[in-house]
Parts: sequence; structure tokens; C-alpha cells
Amino acid sequence: MTAPTPAPAHSYRRLALLLGGLAMFGPFSIDTIFPAFPVMGAQLGADKIAIQQTISAYLVAYALMSLVHGPLSDAIGRKRVILGGLVVFTFASIGCALATDLTTLLAFRALQGLSSGVGLIVGRAVIRDVLQGEAAQRLMSQVSMIFGIAPAIAPIIGGWILGWSAWPVIFWFLAAFSVLLIALTWWGLPETHPPASRLPMRASSLLRNYLAIFLNPSFQRLAAASAFNFAALWLFIASAPAFVIDHLKLGEADFGWFFVPMIGGMVTGSFVSGRSAGKVRGERLVAIGLSCSAVAMALNFAYHLSTDSPQIPWAVIPISLNAFGIALVFPIVTLAILDMYPRQRGSASSLQAFTSLVLNALIAGVLSPLISGHVLWMVSAASIFLLLAWGFWRWERRASRPLTATAAETETVPGESL
Repeated sequence: MTAPTPAPAHSYRRLALLLGGLAMFGPFSIDTIFPAFPVMGAQLGADKIAIQQTISAYLVAYALMSLVHGPLSDAIGRKRVILGGLVVFTFASIGCALATDLTTLLAFRALQGLSSGVGLIVGRAVIRDVLQGEAAQRLMSQVSMIFGIAPAIAPIIGGWILGWSAWPVIFWFLAAFSVLLIALTWWGLPETHPPASRLPMRASSLLRNYLAIFLNPSFQRLAAASAFNFAALWLFIASAPAFVIDHLKLGEADFGWFFVPMIGGMVTGSFVSGRSAGKVRGERLVAIGLSCSAVAMALNFAYHLSTDSPQIPWAVIPISLNAFGIALVFPIVTLAILDMYPRQRGSASSLQAFTSLVLNALIAGVLSPLISGHVLWMVSAASIFLLLAWGFWRWERRASRPLTATAAETETVPGESL
């Protein structure tokens, strides 16, 4: 393949900001409504478990459509798919705002899920379209830093909106945010997948490609390591209403006490990952990240075994450390998956996202409602997820050559400094 044409560093910084913004509206759709759960449940006549399904309905739809976003962008281009997804998301958010019963709300939440994956999934393919090797790791880390802000500020914004208006205004805010992204994408995102590189969008070819990727043992191990690693944090995110309100005894406008330290850890980890590109081996960064998460789990167990009344900041410090470790691992594993399929990056990104999203949907819809009443149960489940992530990573390391070999064999792009 021909190496991507280098562009000025400031162009990559603008691209990082835009791709980070596109990746943000998925988490915004989940986390902004957390403070409104009690009010929504009371107004719609739904109990805590029923209102939790607004997350699982969104994630199931997100997971299913994630299988389409990537291959569609391989066939017709990245920009068209992103713009189409944003338009659908805008109308879905308006539908949520106008919903007067839980069934209607769930239907439009599912439509949100069908469309919101374009920014994150296709954005990963865009990064690998324009950069290679260490530069791709740096840009992926920059996007992760911007993306990581969303879960921190989303529930805070939701709490502010709820403080001066009704919960439907949260969805009007999401619609307005999507319209802004449409304008920025239309004017600021280049098409990084030219017609000469596109693949035909045929069902038979798509199924064969997906089957080939899914049956690749290296893909299975790396995708599982990535999914279980994030699941250790996602369990607490999905359980945030119970953790913040029931266990920490905070108010509906106090979600920032949970999300800000957590995302601070993730943003810091993404920054360290980007600065380490070309200086620290990928395997070493993953080992450090998994070790940080293991220490976080041990601290979490120790603290919650010592008290029945968890308090800020001690209850969230281990979660922040876990987020730091996850942010070190994610860019390395994701780029390793994308590098295995240079002509099918969209498909590889979609299947990786699908693997993680199915697990996240099960956690949000099934596991979290069952165990979120007991913090130690949550810590135990998160520790199991981390152990599984470590096991799949070690399996892949034993079975395959080092990831640094892949990076070393990748052609370096001039002017890749950001």
C-alpha cells in the first residue's frame, strides 16, 4: 500500500479535535442522562431496573450497527457514513425528547444507538488511514484524551440541565450537539478513504471478511483483552447512579465527584501513552497499564473491606488509577488489530467494537442491576474482568510475535510529529 501523504502537524491537531468530538457523542448519549434517572423513572412510571434498560437498549443497537459502520465506510468512504450517522442521531435525540412513555423512549434510544457508533468506529479507521506507526499511536492517544472528557462532563451537564429544566431538555441538548458536529464534519473532515481503495459492499463479501477476521486467533485474543480490560471500568460507569447516589450518598448534581477523577486518570493515561510512542515498547506499556489496574483493584478491595460507608475521595481513587491503566493499554491493542487488516480497517474496527459493546450491554442490562447494590460485588466482578484481560493478553503474547515487530515493519511517515 502507498504510504499516507504527510500533512502539517497543526492539521493533525485539528483532526484530533474533530475525531475526539465525534467520538464524544456516544458517551454523551449514555452519561448525560444518569442524573435524570430518578426523575425519568417517576414520570414514566418505571422502576430502577426498567429505566436502566435505556442504557442496554442503546448499547444493543449500538453493537449490532457497529458491524455495519466500518464496512460501509470501507465501501463508500468515511465522511459520508459519519454525516449519515449524525443526521440519524439528531432525529433520534429529538424523538427521545418528545417521548411520553418508556416504550417510545426505548425505541428512540435504540435508534440513537444505531447511529452513534460512526464517530468512534469510523474515526479509528480515519486515524490509520492518515498515519502509521508511532504517529498513529500519538494521534489515537490524543483522540482518546478528548474522548475521555465526555464521561466526566456529560453527567455534570445533565445535572445542570436538570437543575433548571426538565429531563427532555437533555435530549434537546444532544440534538444540538449533533447538529454542531454535522457542520464541523462537513467543513473540516477530509475524505481519507479514496475511491481507488474502496471495497465493494456485497453481503457475501462482508460475511466472508467478517468470518475471516473473527476466526483469526490473534484478533480473538486481542479483542477479548481489550473488551475485558475496559469492562472492569465500564461496570462502575454503568452502575454510576447506584454508586454515586446510594453508596456515596451524594446528590443528582454530584456525579462529577465520580466521573472527574475517573476521566482524569483516563486522560492522563492517554497523554502518557502518546508521549511514550517510539520511546517505550508497546508490550511494556500494556504491562504497565495492566499492573496499574491490578493495584487499583487491590486498593479497592482493601478500602471497601475496611468501611461500610465509602467516602470521597478514597472511594474513587482506585477507579481513577484503573482508568489510567486502561488508557495505556487501549491504543496499543487497537492499533495492533487495525494493522492486521490494512484494506479492511473499517471492518476490523467494527468487529472489535462489536465484541466490546456486546459485553458492555450485558453488563449494563444484566450484571449491573444485579450487583450494584453491593460495592464489594462490583469490585469482585471488575477484578475478574481484569484477570480475563490479562489472561488473553498473555496468551496472545505467547502465541504471536511482539507487537513492536509490527510497528517496526510499518513504514514511517515524514512529519509525523504532532
